Amino acid sequence: MSKTSNKLFELRATWFFLFILILAFSACKEKRENTEKAAVLNISPDNEGIRVPDGFGVIKVADSLGAPRHIAVTSNGGIYLKLRKPIDGEGILYLEDENGDGIADTKKGFADYGGTGMYLDNNYLYASSDEEIFRYRLDSNGQVTDPNKPDTLVSKLVSRRTHATKSFTLDVAGNIYVNIGAYSNACQEVDRTLDSPGMMPCTILDSAGGIWQFRADKFNQSYGEGKRYATGLRNVVGLDWNKEANKLVVMQHGRDQLNTLYPDLFDIKTSANLPAETMYIINEGDDAGWPYIYYDQFQNKKILSPEYGGDGIKTAGENAIDPIATFPAHMAPNALLFYTGDMFPEEYKNGAFIAFHGSWNRAPEKQEGFMVAFVPFKNGEPNGEWQVFADGFAGLDVVSSSNEAKHRPTGLAQGPDGSLYVSDDAGGTLFRIVFNN
Repeated sequence: MSKTSNKLFELRATWFFLFILILAFSACKEKRENTEKAAVLNISPDNEGIRVPDGFGVIKVADSLGAPRHIAVTSNGGIYLKLRKPIDGEGILYLEDENGDGIADTKKGFADYGGTGMYLDNNYLYASSDEEIFRYRLDSNGQVTDPNKPDTLVSKLVSRRTHATKSFTLDVAGNIYVNIGAYSNACQEVDRTLDSPGMMPCTILDSAGGIWQFRADKFNQSYGEGKRYATGLRNVVGLDWNKEANKLVVMQHGRDQLNTLYPDLFDIKTSANLPAETMYIINEGDDAGWPYIYYDQFQNKKILSPEYGGDGIKTAGENAIDPIATFPAHMAPNALLFYTGDMFPEEYKNGAFIAFHGSWNRAPEKQEGFMVAFVPFKNGEPNGEWQVFADGFAGLDVVSSSNEAKHRPTGLAQGPDGSLYVSDDAGGTLFRIVFNN
């Protein structure tokens, strides 16, 4: 081949190579631009009707999910939801957002049992039925490796119609803390019956009405292998381990029906506003006083329950712990989350978010709750008054019955970017709250 032919061949090869580079560069640029475009979060123009502070926005991640209760989000952004009742044999849902717009694109399910509790660490997904706690191994992408063969960590817990759900959390030392709710309103001899006296002692407390501790690395535990960590708690659906204080913190559902059961002592308005929903820091061996006392947030006192001779004025519970924060009656705190993310403004750091499910028994007063509240914390303790963070879930200004509420907040989870996820078991919706300033 002549020198001229060689040069011509080399020139054509060079131009061909440059042409391929240009095409590859253009394709990469287009892909990057499409990815960047898709990665813009799809924040609702009206925040889905939810009122949040300035600078925050709301994304509807998914809807028509059934009745999602507690939730957990992986470091990759995958979302696990526990359903109160299975749908088509699936009691746990897994959602993924494939293009970064904040809206779930894929959904799959597993686990043929209902329940409420859910927790996630680096290696395992934990979930509860009303009697058991299961553990699923995760792969490096945060996905369950064998959904049909979970480890059974805890079983044979008391489960009756009232307060049956088993909410739980883990500490940093491999211990599980499980709420075993009291299957009673106030431990009456005949539950929720006019003038029926309270049992003395309350025999329910032997296996319910408190927090039990189990190990996260031991199989087939029950009451004998675990221990009662705290007692005198009527029902705790929201609880979390405060890593800053290294303490368990819980939200108690207060008792009901003071007027219905003791009309001579409590009028309708008083019954609608008492007792407080209460937040406690829990240490091993603590007694919060149920059923013998309740907390009156207006008198700031522990009051002797009428089932045990109380009249709304007599105090009691000298050995029972005091709440660290109180909230209006009957609002049903169903989830507690200590915020450790960096997305939200600094005042939210290490504070507590609470999902209030909403009341059912404040009539003829309007029903309250249906919101997410926030309590600022400093050095592991409340540092200021609680405040409404996200409101308007009910979709109504006045809610006469909880059945009217469009959405009822039930679960909370923190995303890897610091956003806040809120589940709703009335409308079957999952929301995500982001700070977009």
